[in-house]
Amino acid sequence: MNDSAALEAIFFVAEHPIPTSELAEVLELPLDVTETLISEFAEGLSDRQAGVVLRETAGGWRMFSHPDAYPYLERFSSSATARRLSPAAMETLAVVAYRQPVSRSQIAEIRGVDSDSSVRTLERMGFVEEKERLNLPGNPAIYQTTSLFLEKMGLMSLDELPPLADHVPPAGIVETLEETLRPGIE
Repeated sequence: MNDSAALEAIFFVAEHPIPTSELAEVLELPLDVTETLISEFAEGLSDRQAGVVLRETAGGWRMFSHPDAYPYLERFSSSATARRLSPAAMETLAVVAYRQPVSRSQIAEIRGVDSDSSVRTLERMGFVEEKERLNLPGNPAIYQTTSLFLEKMGLMSLDELPPLADHVPPAGIVETLEETLRPGIE
């Protein structure tokens, strides 16, 4: 088997991003040769318009679905065989990602509902983890996202999260919306 085919097989079975140095060690190649091989492999995927792309993320290399495949993956995700996060779990994950480290009570305060079940689900799936316990009554845990979260989101670090300001309406609009929701005083 040639080195390129071996590299492809490794990327196919990898469950996490693989550092270049580890690939060089496994393939028994010098680091510069491995870097060239990775670059050629990524270019080959692009040249043949493959359904996957190779990207560097979370300290290593991993294959991801091609952005143009989004409509097909969206239809697949609604099928019975696809596993998805509930809207509650997605909201909880967003709170942890943007506010970490954060406690369950802080998550519940932000979301306005109990989030214990969602936190447990996200822990079980490996997207969030307990960072530490606070020295307060009850020793509450505080949570942070994991490297798996970065990997699945295709991010190198949390600094690459889109700014929340892009998704928050201007203050005037928020005030108008809040006024329409307040009970009338007569």
